[in-house]
Amino acid sequence: MHELAVTQSILDIALKHAGGRMVRQVNLVIGQFSSIVDDSVQFYWDIIAKGTLAEGAQLRFERIPGEMRCAACGHVFRPGSESFACPACASSAVRVSKGREFYMDSIDVA
Repeated sequence: MHELAVTQSILDIALKHAGGRMVRQVNLVIGQFSSIVDDSVQFYWDIIAKGTLAEGAQLRFERIPGEMRCAACGHVFRPGSESFACPACASSAVRVSKGREFYMDSIDVA
């Protein structure tokens, strides 16, 4: 349900920066670990953009894969689906180094 608030923020930012022009496309960057669901954002966008200068604008989603960095050996890796342990040394002392991103990269206006 948090996608509704996120989508409203995206719409507000896009309209503000469009300067009264029609918004044609909004380009979003979303990291693997951000917990944002593309389909939910699109669903809410179609509802809340209706009647605004962003009605009919396309949402483009660029997904950033997650990466982890091992605190023990410094190895950077993409985690598997079953384990976040470092594949180089098997340490579980790892931190997310990429994949939390969530931002509006750009908008295209008429």
